[in-house]
Amino acid sequence: MSAPGAGEEHTVRIVSNDDVVRARQTVRTFAQQCGLSLVDQTKLVTAASELARNTLVYGGGGLMRCAVVHRDGRRGVRADFEDSGPGIPDLDLALTDGWTSGGGLGLGLSGARRLVDDFDLVSEAGAGTRVSVTRWAR
Repeated sequence: MSAPGAGEEHTVRIVSNDDVVRARQTVRTFAQQCGLSLVDQTKLVTAASELARNTLVYGGGGLMRCAVVHRDGRRGVRADFEDSGPGIPDLDLALTDGWTSGGGLGLGLSGARRLVDDFDLVSEAGAGTRVSVTRWAR
């Protein structure tokens, strides 16, 4: 992948475990080329890994779009995850530490939210889920 520029977007289809790895690698590449510190890279990549896995496991697959973004003189990396799965019927509950709809630890969504600067979750039962996360360079 060449160095991403502002507004350039890369899309990864998430339909297998290999795609989760590809999504994580894409986010890492964008984070490195954007100039995020190693700590910030790790936080964003960890959040993206959790969200990509959720897209696959709970959403039945979907897409991740990653881009370098600018706002108020700052540069960052945004990753958007989207699926057409069953959706999340109770967002507040889903964002509660320890709650899980499966056999996991229940730290996926709430943990991802803590690892990024901007977190936006839109979901509706029966209509899929969209999660957008951004980490800004310091």
